[in-house]
Amino acid sequence: MSIKETIHNTEEKMKKAFESMNRQFHEVRTGRASPSLVEGLHIDYYGTPTMLKQLAAISAPDAHLIVIQPWDLTAIAEIEKAILKSNLGVSPSNDGKIIRITVPQLSKERRQEMAKLLHKMSEDGRVSLRTIRREVKESVEKMEKDKIISEDEKFRGIDELQKVVDKYIAKIDELLMNKEKEVLEF
Repeated sequence: MSIKETIHNTEEKMKKAFESMNRQFHEVRTGRASPSLVEGLHIDYYGTPTMLKQLAAISAPDAHLIVIQPWDLTAIAEIEKAILKSNLGVSPSNDGKIIRITVPQLSKERRQEMAKLLHKMSEDGRVSLRTIRREVKESVEKMEKDKIISEDEKFRGIDELQKVVDKYIAKIDELLMNKEKEVLEF
């Protein structure tokens, strides 16, 4: 495997790590209603765990309301059960056709807890990037030791690797800054 392929594969791994962290960030409640708060919930649909977004249209018509309109009305009870079991801290109400979830405002203390959680999540994301970097750096150094590549290629490869890491760390920092601003906003 060449240095170019190694760096390309590394970028793919880092992209997946970033996307995973991004999904976790979207699940953090901000006090503002968002379909992403509930669309990942798993519903027991005729004995099969199914994601809510596959069973219903989910919208947020205003900042404090999520509306879930199931395509199969027999699933309403199971959807309500799953929402109550989740750690969202909200209570659903339904009229037989749609489920409404009122998202309450978060207290200042809760917002600060959420900000700390976001910092921890972003640090975990950075750690996973550094782990990937360390593994790839060791692999590049082994390639040079085994005389597959030259010393110059090794240094170029490590420089390219660091550029990729820096790019994804900058993305994590930007994501953290935006989400923290959203959480702390009143």
